[in-house]
Amino acid sequence: MTVTTHAGLPHPGTPDTHAGLPHPGRPDVHPPGLPRPGRTLVMGVLNVTPDSFSDGGPAFAADAAVAHGLALLEQGADIVDVGGESTRPGAARPSVEEELRRVLPVVRELAAAGAVVSIDTMRAEVAARALDAGARLVNDVSGGLADPAMLPLMARAGLPYVLMHWRGHSAGMQANARYDDVVADVLDELRLRIEAALEAGIAPGSLIVDPGLGFAKEPEHNWELLGRLGEVGALGHPVLVGASRKSFLGALLADRTTGRPRPAPQRDAATTAVSVLAAAQGVWCLRVHDVASTLDAVRVTARWGAEAIRGRAAQPR
Repeated sequence: MTVTTHAGLPHPGTPDTHAGLPHPGRPDVHPPGLPRPGRTLVMGVLNVTPDSFSDGGPAFAADAAVAHGLALLEQGADIVDVGGESTRPGAARPSVEEELRRVLPVVRELAAAGAVVSIDTMRAEVAARALDAGARLVNDVSGGLADPAMLPLMARAGLPYVLMHWRGHSAGMQANARYDDVVADVLDELRLRIEAALEAGIAPGSLIVDPGLGFAKEPEHNWELLGRLGEVGALGHPVLVGASRKSFLGALLADRTTGRPRPAPQRDAATTAVSVLAAAQGVWCLRVHDVASTLDAVRVTARWGAEAIRGRAAQPR
């Protein structure tokens, strides 16, 4: 017999950790104050940086960034994730002042236009200023490790908080991609961050977890985590997955003749495939560059899942 959490996900270590969810394509746990469309959410990526791995540069100026954010909204993004610091492997950090200069005008304009805005930052000062400007969610890739003021801030704010698995800043993180069992190790480290967040006073229902694909992970680590997403969900919190255009997809789809990884802008079809499979496992949200194709994918997955549930219910017992 499989033991499940309130999220409908099997607990790790029980006999059936890969079983299908009762509601494939439709998450069962939801952070307060955020959209609930009856399917996996789509978070559009808006990098206000000159050097992000996939799209750094085109939306670097504030007016271009706002226009891109509005385009993501028009395509159907449930959330627009605004970030002013590149977290690609090897990236240098901007100053706090520079990060604020990049993101605040964009957050303010998009929130005024009706977008649900997430601020992608590891710095409590940037998070606080962005929340004042209208952001409704903080997406912290460090899970509160980069800035000790972050967890107390989020406890006071009472807003949803994404806590990602993290092993250090971008400049040297790939040196930390060493695991005995990547899934078990990531889960153990996420549990420690969840405990720290709860001890700081963050409400359990406000926490969202992210396994941190591509952050201190080799390609095989990312695939193992994707293959066992149910175990991440069994932590009992909504799950955010960010696989969009990442290098492990480029490595899988490398040119057969030259061996060169497929360029990032040409990885959207592969990203959509991952999105479908993740949505079928009941993840709460997918962080992607190509919103339109992902939205189509999760709508199809939710409809398919609803029919599968109906079919199971109609079977004689």
